[in-house]
Amino acid sequence: MLKSIPFFTLLLLFSIAIKAQDNYEIQVYGSETVEKSRTMLELHSNFTADGFKDSENGELPDNHVFHETIEITHGWTSWFETGFYIFNSIGSEGRTAYVGSHIRPRVAAPAEWKWPVGVSISTEFGFQKKAFSANTCTLEIRPIVDKKWDKLYVAVNPTIDKSFAGPDKDAGFIFSPNVKGSYDVSKVVALGLEYYGSTGPFFHYDSFQQQQHQLFVATDLTYSADWEFNGGIGYGFTKATDKAIFKIIIGRRF
Repeated sequence: MLKSIPFFTLLLLFSIAIKAQDNYEIQVYGSETVEKSRTMLELHSNFTADGFKDSENGELPDNHVFHETIEITHGWTSWFETGFYIFNSIGSEGRTAYVGSHIRPRVAAPAEWKWPVGVSISTEFGFQKKAFSANTCTLEIRPIVDKKWDKLYVAVNPTIDKSFAGPDKDAGFIFSPNVKGSYDVSKVVALGLEYYGSTGPFFHYDSFQQQQHQLFVATDLTYSADWEFNGGIGYGFTKATDKAIFKIIIGRRF
């Protein structure tokens, strides 16, 4: 177990030196998939309290907008699941609309392999309307590594994004890692930090103020194996990042 600690330390340090994900699904993934023959229904609710007030690349500004995302995930085996997303926006001045949809298959290292860390990989592909995302067709490849030491939990998602339509279609791959650390303060409540960032395309990094760096103070509640709750307040540290976001994720397994 101790041998795995330097591995996580390196990943954390590397990620801090590195696009916050779109504000429809603000989440750092754990490695576990939904159990076989079960379905998880989640609602991702995010409010941008202090965001962009001007249009850019044809995108509507997101200041004072609610983003409501419905996520439906079904477990096909003990190590394979498929998720489907329905993105929605609620706001004034024409900003209330269905935004787009993604599909996300994911595979995990089976528990019987007995790896010292949890490992899975998610691929997410779909479309979104140009008024809400200038890059209208995108692919996300998200490796997931996590580990629990007693009350301490760490998850690292060194995500890679690719646009096929929009201003970033020729930009190549963009490194967009997410990192989470939390501590169980009781059997029900865990408190922690979540980081979301992006430096732009590989080897052609944006200047610091054009990069996105966002940190959330978050809490997780595990009062039932069938329910999940995650909530947090996030702050952006650069001009290219929304300054203040509130988020809540509520999930139920069936």
